[in-house]
Amino acid sequence: MMLKISFLMDNPDSWIMPFVDELEKTISLNHRVTRCCNYEDIPRGDMCFFLSCEKIVPPHILKRNTHNLVVHPSRLPHGRGFSPLAWQILEGKNEIPISLFEAEEKVDSGCVYYCDAIRLKGHELNSEIKKLQGQKTVEMVMRFISNYPHVRGESQQGKGSFYKRRGREDSELDVNKSIAEQFNLLRVVDNERYPAFFCYQGHEYVININKGRK
Repeated sequence: MMLKISFLMDNPDSWIMPFVDELEKTISLNHRVTRCCNYEDIPRGDMCFFLSCEKIVPPHILKRNTHNLVVHPSRLPHGRGFSPLAWQILEGKNEIPISLFEAEEKVDSGCVYYCDAIRLKGHELNSEIKKLQGQKTVEMVMRFISNYPHVRGESQQGKGSFYKRRGREDSELDVNKSIAEQFNLLRVVDNERYPAFFCYQGHEYVININKGRK
């Protein structure tokens, strides 16, 4: 059965783009695939995956597809909201749940189809973490498509929690704490968009972190 499948990425600079390229190449062998950078361009079809979306998709757009799907790195309803993977690493977690769920009018509230996990060892930096997240995203998208239409979701149960949007200020280091104490923060900063920094003696200093040779 040939399906009509769309991908929405409204941030063209997102880290997810190489993984979307991989998905499109694989899925287009058997299905009709459309990539969109604006939700207004989403066509009618069987399913649309929202893989990098900074804007909330309105209800009349959601009605264009039978399924509207999001891959979100938390075990819903816990960890709704923004940057859940980074916040959980800052909490000291190395096993990060990741859910594929149905997008609804209320943010992060739809039924969950699959839940898996990203497993870290505690040394990975942002680029390595994103690679693992991207690989798991590809895996879960392909799993849904391969099993469709024999997929069943479960309603979210229990009281949810919500992470706030991370800002530049969340990348600030404390000069009075050790590197070890702040290593998880260094793991999740982005050297280009929101690098680590600290303020000392009236000046601001920016730090880029990369792994050296073993």
